[in-house]
Amino acid sequence: MNYQETIDFLFQQLPMFSKTGSDAIKKGLDNIIYLCNQLDNPQHKFKTIHIAGTNGKGSVSNMLAAILFSSVKKTGLYTSPHLIDFRERIRVNGRMIPEQNVIDFVEKIRPSIARIQPSFFEITVAMAYDYFASENVDIAVIETGLGGRLDSTNIIHPILSVITNIGYDHTDLLGNTLELIAEEKAGIIKENTPVVIGQAIPETREVFINKSVKENAPIIFAEEEFQYISHYIKFNKLTVEVSDIATEKHTIHYLDLKGTYQIHNLITVLSAINQLVKKGFNINYPEIFNGLFNTKAFYDFRGRWDIINTNPMMIIDVGHNADGISEIVKQIKETPYNHLHIITGMVKDKDINAVLQLLPKDAEYYFTKAQIPRALNEEILLERAKEYHLSGQSFSTIKFAIKAAIKNALPDDLIIICGSVFIAGEAYQYLKNQ
Repeated sequence: MNYQETIDFLFQQLPMFSKTGSDAIKKGLDNIIYLCNQLDNPQHKFKTIHIAGTNGKGSVSNMLAAILFSSVKKTGLYTSPHLIDFRERIRVNGRMIPEQNVIDFVEKIRPSIARIQPSFFEITVAMAYDYFASENVDIAVIETGLGGRLDSTNIIHPILSVITNIGYDHTDLLGNTLELIAEEKAGIIKENTPVVIGQAIPETREVFINKSVKENAPIIFAEEEFQYISHYIKFNKLTVEVSDIATEKHTIHYLDLKGTYQIHNLITVLSAINQLVKKGFNINYPEIFNGLFNTKAFYDFRGRWDIINTNPMMIIDVGHNADGISEIVKQIKETPYNHLHIITGMVKDKDINAVLQLLPKDAEYYFTKAQIPRALNEEILLERAKEYHLSGQSFSTIKFAIKAAIKNALPDDLIIICGSVFIAGEAYQYLKNQ
């Protein structure tokens, strides 16, 4: 098979959660253990950092990888899902896995695929571990897909675990209380391995403490190590001043990820770096500065308050659950504009009501859907939105929605595209071809 045929095989033949939802989930770790056994357990041949959480884990993963890369470490990065190109999921020093490596890997494990019928995600995790081992990376940052305890990535023995936060998402799979969701995420906490908790709330704090005690794992609450002081935009960067609580030393960081919600993630990253330094990593302020200044540039990391146009300003954000949308709404309030246009689409298995009740009522809406089976029909979304006094029109594709918004918007208006990773991906694809 050539590359396109290989990708078609992965997308069409294997169960894929991003397209079909929970039907694609293979519960348990048996398949990934089997695959990695066939590959001589590549996941044990390099150091890892394991990152879970409801929101922010992608940003934290990319920021940490950028800092490690800046400190002259050959750094692997595994994230999901991708926005446009499958190879975005697997990178070394910012470069995507070559097409030939994808082809060769799939050919190599075709017998195993036929034998155990793994999911798309299980295959991509095994591919990442195999590629990182072949590249002899010094360290790899591994982002979980769903949950943690039974996530396919959870066969590594990391030097550090990080849990960004806990919110309501994928409740059909992870549980319908914050405590239950936290228990699933806490599954990445390993014996004698420090864990950094980015944001803790009363409902989840005890869950993490109990698990860390059970595993004899030192637990660090990031918000007890660093304190946010202020933020502003400077040099076209999100400029954040933080204080080290123990030393009272203030530092300023310039982030090329401009969403103000990155402040939470920055605190988490700085706490994680503290733990890496304690483990002997030579990471100083210049490496931290460079990594944060260039995260988007190094890793082409998009979809986080990503300003892609001005006059009118157009922003793409992958926020899709209540916590993510809440942060988007918060930043909209800090952004000057004349009239607000919101292009949005959702998937069927999300808590749609929780999102709709948060969205601004003074915006013009363009309800649409991604071209995947999981997508919620745009007409249904429009009708549901009316119950929350949101007004607008429906469009069968993101292309038509964007065209309509651009046609209606004046130069000093604001256009936001959000609601689904897949909406964001299709928006980038359409705008790229214009």
